[in-house]
Amino acid sequence: MSTSTPASASPADAKLNRKVIAISIGAALGGFLFGFDSSVINGAVDSIQGEFELSDAFTGFAVASALLGCAVGAWFAGTLANKYGRIRVMVISATLFLISAIGSALAFNVWDLMLWRVVGGLAIGAASVIAPAYIAEVAPSKFRGRLGSLQQMAIVLGIFAALLSDQLLAETAGGASNDLWWGLEAWRWMFLVCAVPAVIYGVAAMSLPESPRYLVGKHRLEEAAAVLRTFTGEKDVDHKVDEIHQSLGDDEKRSLGDLKGRALGLKPIVWTGILLSVFQQFVGINVIFYYSTTLWQSVGFDESDAFLTSTITSITNIVVTIIAIVLVDRIGRRLLLLIGSLGMTASLGLMAVAFSTAVVDAEGNASLEGAWATTALIGANAFVVFFGATWGPVVWVLLGEMFPNRIRASALAVAAAAQWLANWAITMSFPEMASIGLVFAYGFYASMALLSFFFVFFRVPETKGMELEEMSADVAVKRGKFVRSTAGAAAEEIDPGAAR
Repeated sequence: MSTSTPASASPADAKLNRKVIAISIGAALGGFLFGFDSSVINGAVDSIQGEFELSDAFTGFAVASALLGCAVGAWFAGTLANKYGRIRVMVISATLFLISAIGSALAFNVWDLMLWRVVGGLAIGAASVIAPAYIAEVAPSKFRGRLGSLQQMAIVLGIFAALLSDQLLAETAGGASNDLWWGLEAWRWMFLVCAVPAVIYGVAAMSLPESPRYLVGKHRLEEAAAVLRTFTGEKDVDHKVDEIHQSLGDDEKRSLGDLKGRALGLKPIVWTGILLSVFQQFVGINVIFYYSTTLWQSVGFDESDAFLTSTITSITNIVVTIIAIVLVDRIGRRLLLLIGSLGMTASLGLMAVAFSTAVVDAEGNASLEGAWATTALIGANAFVVFFGATWGPVVWVLLGEMFPNRIRASALAVAAAAQWLANWAITMSFPEMASIGLVFAYGFYASMALLSFFFVFFRVPETKGMELEEMSADVAVKRGKFVRSTAGAAAEEIDPGAAR
């Protein structure tokens, strides 16, 4: 397959117009809900444990219950998106978010709460697939990294908003377990606040144009051309529509069966996406956000200080995501990931060393003394910096763009489902790992960060500047390069730096 593009449609000539920014932001609102809903439980963990008299192990399971729903929602999102369109799946997600917010706030026992959290998880999982896929499919290749990073920016803004609202509600009530308004405790209002962004997301989704790749797949060529012309600034619309049509093939029926390959049952590029997702979670990032308040209380901060510390960490994540948006289309995806892996290894190792000095009282509560408490905070925030500027946004960018058109939604769904399962495993296991010792927990995360470096070095391709249609051939990944083979042509190895 040729990697050249007609001059009239050259990505180098593309301009980033306001319309494509606007629809990318609209799609990324799903990421905001993703971050908000998954992090809102941060301020409610201790209150839920006390309210329903839960053990540490069951508390971990209750916190992680939404993640099981996320895995299921992600798994089916690709199939639904291929059949009904990206926009309808967004609207379904917004509706489920709203139902989950109300149900979680009014839960009368832990099983009831877990049910509504799973419903919210279905929405989060679907949104985590649709947003990066949609943005990749409407964005000009020259700016796809920046626009794709809006997903992560929305996620971290959602996390920040959840932490901030949790803090305000808890302080207003004098504690998360105290009554606030209408006889409902503050922790219940933390969930109820989710209803507001859910409604905004649903309204915004209904105003977005459908993905041109989906429209071509449904033979709605005039609509696809209009979207390409109006929102992406495509100059040679007919040529682009023809390229998309060829990359999709003649068979309209796209399914998970298209992912089959000889490498353990799946195509190599699908395994690359799965392992990217798993490593993103196995470095322990969500432990910082799900358990941050409880964690800092355990090392000597009171509830108010712990909320403040978590909020500062979240703000740091927002700032470094802006750095990622600036760099991702300039220095590429692979280099950012490699830098991030080394930085996370060092910062997680520092945290493990700091917690090795913790003093444990007769009740088993750990506390850090002197400079070691500051050291732990520095390590935690350095970890957030390296993750937020690299693995956080770049993985979502890659998952949205690295798969061929024909399998993009399905492959992204499988990779996202794997990510949520990994997230669930890490979240549920943290209380037990912490009972063994925080040195063990952070040592494990540091080892995963180190392994991720070698994985990226040997197996992750560079996709900077490549058109989505250039990824339409059968793809294998070897030492950071795309290896393409097309019908009737010899295998062609393309160096990442010269992909175009």
